[in-house]
Amino acid sequence: MKHLLLRRFSTSLDIAKNSSSTKQSADGSVLRGRKWNPLPIPHRTTPEPKGQDLDYVNVAYSYLVHAEWTKLNELVSGLTPFRVQYVLLKIQRDPVLSFEFYNWVQQQRPSIHTLEIRSIVLHILTKANRFKYAESLLRSIIGPNTGDSSSNIFETVLYSFRVCDSSPRVFDSLFKTYAHLKKFRNATNVFCSMKEYGFLPNVESCNAYMSSLLEYDRADIALAFYKEMRRCRISPNIYTLNMVIRAHCKLGKLEKAVEMFGDIESMNCRPNIVSFNTLIAGYCKRGLMGLAMKLKNTMGKNECHPSVVTYNTLIYGLCKEGKLHEANRVLNEMKAVDVAPNTVTYNTLINGYTQVCNSEMGGRVYEEMQMNRVKANILTYNSLILGLCKEGKTKKAAYLVKELDKDKLVPNASTFHALITGQSVRKNSERAFLIYKSMKKSGCHPNADTFKMLISTFCKNEDFDGAVQVLMDMMERSMSPESSLLGELLEGLINCRKVEVATKLCQDMKTRHLLPKDFDKSKFDI
Repeated sequence: MKHLLLRRFSTSLDIAKNSSSTKQSADGSVLRGRKWNPLPIPHRTTPEPKGQDLDYVNVAYSYLVHAEWTKLNELVSGLTPFRVQYVLLKIQRDPVLSFEFYNWVQQQRPSIHTLEIRSIVLHILTKANRFKYAESLLRSIIGPNTGDSSSNIFETVLYSFRVCDSSPRVFDSLFKTYAHLKKFRNATNVFCSMKEYGFLPNVESCNAYMSSLLEYDRADIALAFYKEMRRCRISPNIYTLNMVIRAHCKLGKLEKAVEMFGDIESMNCRPNIVSFNTLIAGYCKRGLMGLAMKLKNTMGKNECHPSVVTYNTLIYGLCKEGKLHEANRVLNEMKAVDVAPNTVTYNTLINGYTQVCNSEMGGRVYEEMQMNRVKANILTYNSLILGLCKEGKTKKAAYLVKELDKDKLVPNASTFHALITGQSVRKNSERAFLIYKSMKKSGCHPNADTFKMLISTFCKNEDFDGAVQVLMDMMERSMSPESSLLGELLEGLINCRKVEVATKLCQDMKTRHLLPKDFDKSKFDI
């Protein structure tokens, strides 16, 4: 799907390069770079109500405008899609009454509501700027059980556009709703269909689409769409430009992100706190802490002040580089300028000390956290427990596990992994295996690293039967060990003259397609 969306945007861009006139869209936006002749908006005529249908519509209309809902209930048996449609057209100037009538029909005879009826209500709501109600209605239309394609929905809305004397925002709502629902192909189809008929979405709808794409790590499509926005002369705002910076950073194109940051003011926008934080995060991800700090120091000149997110990002980048001393200086700076450290701040520092095996300093940060009444979460405890366990301090780690109950926290897979690490450091494979069994019993799922650590600990203790048992559990979860670990296990089995077990193990892994590709069985003569 990613390639399909990129191809659609690329095709539009290629067309732009091969022609040269200017046209204006139905809502005032301008397209440059190609001859753009929007299709005329079609008008589907429907027969006017006559006879009993006309009488029904007039009576229902009278009851509605006089709020005589009890009398309206007497008309339920005569409801038909045709009649509902014309009652709605008759009361369309009153969006509240229209939506009430629509909901009344939904309660009485839900099967009556056709796509055409929903489309009319959608026009009424968007024309009256009731966009939240419009999106709610669209979600029910787009739902998985409706069977209506994006092209069918767009066409139905389009054909009722003139009869409702509607607003182009109706298509905007459709485009934005698909974006919010992460239905990217549908949103792209609606965007392209809108252009064909001379409509362009507003920048807020475009931002919703780009935001959803970035949430799903589709930064390349977001940037392709941004190029299409610019070609269509949809003016970006600061939120758009911040997302472009973020997309470049996600793709590792830091130079492009810096270039966009520098172009913000020339595009009639001003960088805000998000602009700075996004680029600072990009620098930190690349390990360019000097540039990140320098950018932070320029924020005041742009009437922006570093926030807790700014400082947390810098602390994370410094901890990742192992620069704990500098990270503490940033912590002191943020306290000096009255930016209160939060749970993320302290967790990042504690985790930083855990990575360099300094549980003592991690404990001091935790004490400061408690003193400042910043609430610890499971990530706090997991980092502290892992730090202690990496140094073999399993008793202190066990004490912290008991503290979880006091904070109404539940051990998760990372908690158990940390405890298993502690026993592995102490080469206590039996105790590690007991924790592993408790882990499974609690409903937590061990990952490949947990299995690797257990198997390696068993092998170091020459308990190859235990290692095989863990490996079998690992295979039950469709995970395969690394070649080096498997080699260590097989070598131990062969040295213990358990060639039959080694051969059966290899055959079982091969049958399950879990034998590492680079594994050479010939080395073990099995």
